[in-house]
Amino acid sequence: MNHWIILPILLPALVAPMLVLAVRHDVALARVFSVASTVLLLGVAGGLLAMASGGEPQVYALGHWPPPFGIVLVLDRLSALMLLLTALLALWVLLFAIDGADARGRHFHALFQLQLMGVNGAFLTGDLFNLFVFFEVLLIASYGLMVHGGGAARLRAGVQYVAVNLVGSSLFLIAVGLIYGVTGTLNMADLAARVPMVPPGDQALLQTGALLLLLVFAVKAALVPVQFWLPGTYALAPAPVAALFAIMTKVGAYAILRVHGLIFGEGMGEAAHLIQDWLLPAALVTLATGMTGVLAARSLGQMVSFAVIGSMGTVMIPVALYTHQTLAAGLYYLVHSTLAAGALFLLVGLVAERRSGPGDRLVVAPAFAQSGLIAAFFFLAALAMAGLPPLSGFIGKLLILDAVREGEAAVWIWTGILVTSFLAIIGFARGGSTLFWKSTAQEGRLQAEPGADSGALSFVAVGGLLAGLLLWTALAGQVTPYLEATAHQLLDREGYVDTVLETPGRVIEEKGHGTH
Repeated sequence: MNHWIILPILLPALVAPMLVLAVRHDVALARVFSVASTVLLLGVAGGLLAMASGGEPQVYALGHWPPPFGIVLVLDRLSALMLLLTALLALWVLLFAIDGADARGRHFHALFQLQLMGVNGAFLTGDLFNLFVFFEVLLIASYGLMVHGGGAARLRAGVQYVAVNLVGSSLFLIAVGLIYGVTGTLNMADLAARVPMVPPGDQALLQTGALLLLLVFAVKAALVPVQFWLPGTYALAPAPVAALFAIMTKVGAYAILRVHGLIFGEGMGEAAHLIQDWLLPAALVTLATGMTGVLAARSLGQMVSFAVIGSMGTVMIPVALYTHQTLAAGLYYLVHSTLAAGALFLLVGLVAERRSGPGDRLVVAPAFAQSGLIAAFFFLAALAMAGLPPLSGFIGKLLILDAVREGEAAVWIWTGILVTSFLAIIGFARGGSTLFWKSTAQEGRLQAEPGADSGALSFVAVGGLLAGLLLWTALAGQVTPYLEATAHQLLDREGYVDTVLETPGRVIEEKGHGTH
């Protein structure tokens, strides 16, 4: 059994309490341990990606309890890709935070590590109940990070965020109870084997549980009509926290992709394709809502938050269609949108710190320090998020459009993506011209807010994420085979089920034979 699989969960889980108990009064030492842990996590994620590229999924059975009776972690191409993306984003966000933002509240680094633990656990878990557990870890850590630094507006947004997610948690438990009551298991592979055999009399309970799960995951992914919490939460969160939250919506998308694709997909009896009639319209409306919000936003934070909603709509369109070609295209765009959103949220922090009066509001004001460099970064990030050539946003949208052109909904999808891309271009152009080009005509220079001490590391962090976007663009041809193999593995339900339900048993059996 490969013990490396549990390290992305175990490492931050061990570092977080150490930061609270041993170095909570020493910010410099906390930064050292936090950065060292995140760098090590990045190395582990890279190694796991190499392992996952070799073939079938790998299973880690905790305590050698065979599935479906014990807790299992499953590493495949998709989970490995998400682990690496999380670690990369986390490292750049952490570098931005240690430039001063982490010192404005307590226990930032411990909460940061707990957040990574929850995200990594959600990507690796092989059963629904532990997915619920890691969602709760995410909720606790993200609330602490959300209110980091204090402030009445931030506290109100945090309360709304917790209230919405607590409702989601309650629905998650109800859904899990319904599904367990019908099938007698919560292991995802075992569910995939048992759902087709659920009798007609129990189908109503099963499908109710499945639709409740979709609602819960839609809250995490900020899909319409449960996207309302995101703009207020992300726009008011500290910049590095909002940038880290860029991966949070992808947890929701991952859960939809994993759970509904594996358990309620093709060949699953009466529950097959249960969400398809709901997911594609929701994705299109989410795309339109998000990009319209970009056009109407009154602050840079709101603009980026609505762009995140729109990008989630774009990600979920290929997921709703669930074909080999659309999944590969959607995964490419998912990575792109995470990096672009992270960079833009960090830029929101740089702008807000340097405009002590208007902050990040989209109003004309005197020029501010480093406005030229920040404007250049913003121009590049906005191009990427809007999907203009030649960056990865354009490539991702082109891949999606090509993948859906033979489908029944092609007209709606093409129209939605092209029109909303135009809206995003107008919205980001309006925001950029107000913040940078019009502001240069004003006399005087605004000073940064008291306590704002971002320096070189903040610009290095933004530059690192933008460099990641450029690299993702340049390597589009090289990463496509991996993404296509990932899509093929997602569609191979039998291979996943056989690996999870059989491999741990063979390991235990071999150990037993070795003792005779």
